[in-house]
Amino acid sequence: MRTLYLSPRTTATGNALAAAARRRGMSALTLRDWRVPEGRVGDPGASLYAGPLFADAVGADLGLALLEAPEDWLATLPYELTLREVEFSTLGRARQLRRPAFVKPPNDKSFPARIYPDGSGLPGPDAADDATPVLVSEVVAFSVEYRLFLLDGEVATGSRYAVRGELDVAPLDADPRRADVLDFAARVAARPGLPGAIVVDVGLVDGRWAVVEANAAWASGHYACDDDAALDVVLRAALPRDRVTGADARFVRRTPTVVR
Repeated sequence: MRTLYLSPRTTATGNALAAAARRRGMSALTLRDWRVPEGRVGDPGASLYAGPLFADAVGADLGLALLEAPEDWLATLPYELTLREVEFSTLGRARQLRRPAFVKPPNDKSFPARIYPDGSGLPGPDAADDATPVLVSEVVAFSVEYRLFLLDGEVATGSRYAVRGELDVAPLDADPRRADVLDFAARVAARPGLPGAIVVDVGLVDGRWAVVEANAAWASGHYACDDDAALDVVLRAALPRDRVTGADARFVRRTPTVVR
């Protein structure tokens, strides 16, 4: 039997995924602290929905392979898919910026992802190492944004989540741009460089489609996505290490070993 483990932090998505798991006969267990109970270490049916820090704390003990996009994935896309210049860099270099830029950690939340007027507002060396990887993007305005859960290159479920920068949630199936979103998602998914289970956000910039970012499915909010379809992607994105296929092996997150 597979078990969906959740962090102590309660979220709407966590609750929805837990309910979906139980409907299909799975177990769903909320861990009460940042460690795996002795009787659960190495659970052969484990999966996980949690933030990156918690995943790093318990992933190795659960024997999980956590799939995520390469840190530089967004920067490797051609301009016609991003509609902005995106550089994979380091925090040390980004601190030297003398212009506005959108700066974010690629796969973590070690500091806020937002527009910085210049590099002086980024965390200093006392808070984060110079070598910390970052994505530095030209500033653009997305008029509407969508979250897509992808499974083997196909959109399993999707949701609109923002309009003109404000939260505005609706199922993709109820959105008038659904066909255009799916067409653009197919273009993005056709490129190599993503694991078999991932979340990709896309949106409109001046009437043209662009990729916003990629996120690990096991750490992404599902907004108005279908609960069961989102769970399918999460289960594939956070699975026992011995179940990882060859194609996905290079997308496994490096999780620290916990000294018990």
